[in-house]
Amino acid sequence: MKYALVTGGSRGIGKAIALRLAQTGLPVIVNYCSNDEAARQTVAEIETAGGKAELLKFDVSDGEAIEAALEAWETAHPDDYVSVLVNNAGIRRDNLLIFMQNEEWREVVDTPLNGFFFVTRRLLKNMLAHRGGRVINIVSLSGIKGLPGQTNYSAAKAALIGATKALAQEVAKRKVTVNAIAPGFIATDMTKDLDEKELSKLIPAGRFGRPEEVASLAAFLAGDEAAYITGQVIQINGGLHT
Repeated sequence: MKYALVTGGSRGIGKAIALRLAQTGLPVIVNYCSNDEAARQTVAEIETAGGKAELLKFDVSDGEAIEAALEAWETAHPDDYVSVLVNNAGIRRDNLLIFMQNEEWREVVDTPLNGFFFVTRRLLKNMLAHRGGRVINIVSLSGIKGLPGQTNYSAAKAALIGATKALAQEVAKRKVTVNAIAPGFIATDMTKDLDEKELSKLIPAGRFGRPEEVASLAAFLAGDEAAYITGQVIQINGGLHT
């Protein structure tokens, strides 16, 4: 059986993607790091809607923890494999570079970038062996144009964009696609500290996006109709940047 794995899948954009992928009929593995209650709630919502889901707890920046968790999952599912991987986990620690602490740099870079490397490398072999798979990386407008106060976040997401384009070329012949989705301002826990009213004035669409709008694109890229789309970075930002 084919599964989908969504890292950072218990809240925000990750949760919306997990819910949407489950609607397509894929059983979903919801990865999370610390919030047990939110993770259980996400699985409950998927199951209430008629989908299938399970939890897999690990820190995406910890290579050893990832290896142990995925090894255990594969042992428990000998006839199954992850055919859709959504690398969504990420954190913000905004600060001007001159005041930025080592931890603020390290944590923000390690989570999306090392997470992509460790998780994707571990799961890619089965996609290649089965001659089919989808890797979807959630990046950001910040990684495309850069945003002041987010040098760490912009660096991490820009690097992930480069990795997306490179990996797409490595695995295309095995019918594995690799794409990135770059949201602008989306109304989630990660953006709750921002002045939504004022920032919305800068957005041609006049509002923040919804997690479900990002999830719909992820579900399309995960499907058969997107088989000829790879190496692309698709923006969802209400026209804020083109």
